[in-house]
Amino acid sequence: MDVYKELVKSFLPVGILEYFELISLEKEGEHLRLYLQEKDLIPEEYKSHPHRSNGFMDEIKVKDFPIRELFVTLHIKRRRWLLTKEQKKVTRDWNLVAPGTRMTSEFSAFLKEIIR
Repeated sequence: MDVYKELVKSFLPVGILEYFELISLEKEGEHLRLYLQEKDLIPEEYKSHPHRSNGFMDEIKVKDFPIRELFVTLHIKRRRWLLTKEQKKVTRDWNLVAPGTRMTSEFSAFLKEIIR
């Protein structure tokens, strides 16, 4: 068991490390920025299509649970692929961000519960 990977999994949204790699982090004052990049794993529905990686979409910034009194921001770079035969760009469908917010769905639900 990779102890560090298990520790990191404890602080990130559930299941995110299945599809993203933590590539770096920055601690600046009371802010912690975690940089995540989507792995080159094309969505299941496109695996049978001839394809190639086609770079990344613009990075999104998402607020997440504070860690040890540090404000946490996830900097997420999503990948896209090109279906070479159809010349069509595809991405994985994600629901990381709560609708109408820039927070993870988990963090948004947590804050809603506190307010009640």
